[in-house]
Amino acid sequence: MQNPAKNTICLWFNGDAEEAARFYAETFPDSWVGEIHRAPGDFPAGKQGDVLTVWFSVMGIPCLGLNGGPAFQHDEAFSFQVATADQAETDKYWNAIVDNGGQESACGWCKDRWGISWQITPLVLTQAISDPDRAVAKRAFDAMMTMSKIDVAAIEAARRG
Repeated sequence: MQNPAKNTICLWFNGDAEEAARFYAETFPDSWVGEIHRAPGDFPAGKQGDVLTVWFSVMGIPCLGLNGGPAFQHDEAFSFQVATADQAETDKYWNAIVDNGGQESACGWCKDRWGISWQITPLVLTQAISDPDRAVAKRAFDAMMTMSKIDVAAIEAARRG
């Protein structure tokens, strides 16, 4: 069965699309690994029989992992943004990504070991920086700008002033 979605995100990998898809399925709810297709012949990044594509879902978003080789790298122009309910959920996803060979960045951003960017964003942050009281929004924004992983308590304190 092919992926039934009309629009699918295609992510380029260097031979490890299946490993990435399995990590995402184990880490995030509403995620799964579907069909794995092997190359019917040799191709520039592999040989006949190598995994060519992997259908998977990340939190309900249909994706296709393509083992296209080393020609292209991921960057922050694409990211998954995960809205989290609290610090525990923020820590869970952040730590899963960073502790599995990923790296921290700024303002709630991190990269997984395959170079895919993630924004692990507590809802309290989103609400605070869009607060109609612009002074509240600025305090929360300024606090966020000092963080790697978002500290929910610090955002709430900044929001209160």
